[in-house]
Amino acid sequence: MRIDDYVAELDSALAGPQGAKRDLVVEARDSLTDTADALEAEGLARAEAERVAVAEFGEVAEVAPGYQSELTAVAGRRLGFLLFISVPITALMWSVIWRIYPGDDQAWRLAPAWYRPVSRLLDILQLCVGLYGGLALFALSRGARWIRRPRLVTRSLGVLVWGMLPVTVALGMLLTLGSNGASHLDVLPSMLANAVTSACWGLQIYGATRCLRISRPPFARR
Repeated sequence: MRIDDYVAELDSALAGPQGAKRDLVVEARDSLTDTADALEAEGLARAEAERVAVAEFGEVAEVAPGYQSELTAVAGRRLGFLLFISVPITALMWSVIWRIYPGDDQAWRLAPAWYRPVSRLLDILQLCVGLYGGLALFALSRGARWIRRPRLVTRSLGVLVWGMLPVTVALGMLLTLGSNGASHLDVLPSMLANAVTSACWGLQIYGATRCLRISRPPFARR
């Protein structure tokens, strides 16, 4: 197999963030090219030098799992960082808005008894998600030496996002309905907060879907 064919097969065997995947494939190509150049300088024909370099590098089936493991960790680190940053920020943002609007305290006094406990529960759940994202980020970076199965950490992040999203939406709608008409949706800060929240959710769903897809066992990805 020539270098171009080998690299193309390796690229098709990997799944993950495009930038990280491209860097790994380019690194493999550079390593193969350097080996082939050295063999050619020793007198081998270019085609034979490339075939020997590929043979020494190892079959794709042997090499790909190591590269895929790194890509899976990269995807997990990105989602963990996103959760660690975006979830607490959106929780704090909405907490501030719900304290400012409406300015009439009478609207909050008419709220049902369950309103404050549900609001506090939502804040706690969001902060826990952000904290778990931070822990996963640490586990997949500095703590990688102690993590035997980083794939499961990445997968747990995807499950967490898809599991918590409907809960968060449901609790948020419940709080809106329980505010006795004291709607925040007609004020500019709330509109901006909704835009930011929607963007964060979109990024989280995208990252979670990718983490779930690439963290499946090899036989399940076929």
